[in-house]
Amino acid sequence: MDLIFVDISMPRENGLEFAQRLRESGKGTKLVFITSHKEYALPAFEVYAFDYIVKPVVHERLTHTVQRVVAQIRLENAAEGAPEKRNPEVLVSCLGGIEIHSTQGIKTKWKSKKSAEVFAYLLVHKGRLVSRSRLIEDIFDGLPQKNAEIYLNTTIYQLRKLLDTYGLKKSLHSENQHYGLNLSGVRVDVLAFEEGCRRLAVIDERNIDAAIELEQLFMGDLFGDQVFAWAWNEIERISQMYTRFTRRLCAALLDRGEAGAATRLLMKLLSRNELDEESLMLLLTASAQLKNKEALTRQYLQFAETLRAEIGVSPSLEVKSLYAELLTGLDATGD
Repeated sequence: MDLIFVDISMPRENGLEFAQRLRESGKGTKLVFITSHKEYALPAFEVYAFDYIVKPVVHERLTHTVQRVVAQIRLENAAEGAPEKRNPEVLVSCLGGIEIHSTQGIKTKWKSKKSAEVFAYLLVHKGRLVSRSRLIEDIFDGLPQKNAEIYLNTTIYQLRKLLDTYGLKKSLHSENQHYGLNLSGVRVDVLAFEEGCRRLAVIDERNIDAAIELEQLFMGDLFGDQVFAWAWNEIERISQMYTRFTRRLCAALLDRGEAGAATRLLMKLLSRNELDEESLMLLLTASAQLKNKEALTRQYLQFAETLRAEIGVSPSLEVKSLYAELLTGLDATGD
């Protein structure tokens, strides 16, 4: 089956649960959510939804989506018909910046900021075809239509030339006023990170070393200091994925008695978000495991002060209770 329409609210299991089960089975069926729930769009795209349409459905919108699905399937079938060529000499880095690396030492020379932005935009769409009109609206908005079209044509040309230096010219497809970037033979750090997080949904003694290695792949937020207005949701999604994954890793490290390693990662998380209560609780647990009463107290008081200064509230009852419990435990042992 090539295409399935799903809703969030369905009998037995909701649409997101169904989508997750489908993805875990390894099937690449295109999923289009049609629902009255606007708030589930981000989780839907985390399970690789092809599109997310909010009711009431406009016929033209639905027709356009189906046409895109047909074009995408045709493109994928054509790619499958050709022998797959891996390019281990090229690595695309999007975490902490946006660069194309080559073992031959070729440095990325973006002809313009827009060529880097178009590359990033198409990469985020993971091979899905994107219309010229959408590219113009999201990237060249504010320019007169004629100028925007010329600028897009120039940018696509520049991007093809750059990709050609890495042997990737054919990875940029165009069809019926749509563009797609197929990097299936290239290692892309953010895609590898996403796949790793899904594969390591549960971290235990069997895979903790792989999880430590995966955490080191995260060199910073998606696209680093590049400010792409259209990318904020994707940047936040990857950031939250990293936070959830690292918390799981830290919990596994604490279970293994490696409080020092957990502490370093938790300090990293809290430097990204000082108000991250779950990470703070893990950090307090790590300090108690290290029998460091001074650090335990300092971390709690600093968190409480930050909360008061930033949002005018006190730590939650859960945090207060954990702190009191850990402090009592250290006092009981004389540490």
